[in-house]
Amino acid sequence: MSTPAPSSRPAETAADRSGPPGAGRRFHGWRIVAYSALAMAMTAPGQTTGVSVFIDPLIADLGISRTAVSTAYLTGTLAGACAMPLVGKAIDRWGPRAVMAAVGAVFGAVLVALSSVSGIVGLTAGFVGIRMAGQGALSLVATTTVAYWFDRRRGLALGVTSAVGAAGISLAPLAIERLVSHAGWQRAWLVEGLAVWAIVIPLALLGIRNRPADVGQQVDGDPAPAGDDPGGEPTGHSLRYAMRTGVFWAVAACLAASSMLSTGLNFHQIALLGERGLTPVEAAANFLPQTAAALLCTLAAGALLDRLPPKVVLVSAMAVLALATLSARYVEPGWTALGYGLLLGASGGLLRVVESAAYPRYFGTAHLGAIRGVAHTVTVAASAFGPLAVSLGHDLTGGYGTALLALVLIPAAAAVTVALVREPDRTGA
Repeated sequence: MSTPAPSSRPAETAADRSGPPGAGRRFHGWRIVAYSALAMAMTAPGQTTGVSVFIDPLIADLGISRTAVSTAYLTGTLAGACAMPLVGKAIDRWGPRAVMAAVGAVFGAVLVALSSVSGIVGLTAGFVGIRMAGQGALSLVATTTVAYWFDRRRGLALGVTSAVGAAGISLAPLAIERLVSHAGWQRAWLVEGLAVWAIVIPLALLGIRNRPADVGQQVDGDPAPAGDDPGGEPTGHSLRYAMRTGVFWAVAACLAASSMLSTGLNFHQIALLGERGLTPVEAAANFLPQTAAALLCTLAAGALLDRLPPKVVLVSAMAVLALATLSARYVEPGWTALGYGLLLGASGGLLRVVESAAYPRYFGTAHLGAIRGVAHTVTVAASAFGPLAVSLGHDLTGGYGTALLALVLIPAAAAVTVALVREPDRTGA
């Protein structure tokens, strides 16, 4: 049955009781959306797009091979993923506010330390830190915070958060590349670390509030029922219960399929599309329609999730991902390449919001951090194996075409799993 979470809310401060200006008159949740979207954008130094700018300068200056850097990145991604369940439990116990501040402090410190790295060991350790704190923990706490503040409009709120955050992540490499070109990779990492400290820590301490009750409000900004205690604890299923349900693993399987294939296809995009006759410039330009489609579909998926069961959006996303993977086999310069980019971006956009909204809908918010922490481990770990799977397929078959046919089976199987799985009883175990 649904159980309340153990009381973990820290003692309320005067600032929390009064809240920001206008608290009690204007719903604070949309400010939380804005703060969380900014936090999502600040994960850029830990995302693959942000790290990719540093790869060639690192190879040249440190005298290490591309394979060694790739292996270090794989190791960092897998090791960082293992920490997500602990981060999720920390969110449940201490609240998003404290965890975001701590993650921002660690993330900034790792980036500053990377500015003085001199070998593969230090680089690997740095990759562990930025993948754990940036790509994993900061995005986890940002989206979990939004989920605490909304119910009926959770999909829309998470869609806005993810879309704005993704836009920031997509634009960040342009600024990072200019910084690396003019100041060098060492100073670029130093500047990134200082920026994380300057933005994320104050954002967490001064902007984030754990739950609506902290400022005397209700979820979705609803008026409090007569005699209702706004400080009541949230309810929901435990992590153990969630992991015993088929829907938990079905959602995780879809996220893993998307993470694995989108990372693998993007990692090898220049070579893969080059095999189909595109020049390196044309292949690189294909990221633009991917980004545009992802942003639009993120917003659309958020709105759909407020009206449709998550399973419908999940199956649709897997169908689009399978079609995108298959279409890469037949791409030619021109409209077909554009179509491939739109399909791949759309599949990622549809998936981006689902996990954040599906798990609280199925299992409540009492143990949401722990539940999403385990799901993030699966997702991040899958992304680490995507480039390897595509590469092995190419090496074994002598090209990407046959490998793509085999990879289509992954989203197809995930879609069938979601369609067949039974949704849990939200009123009891």
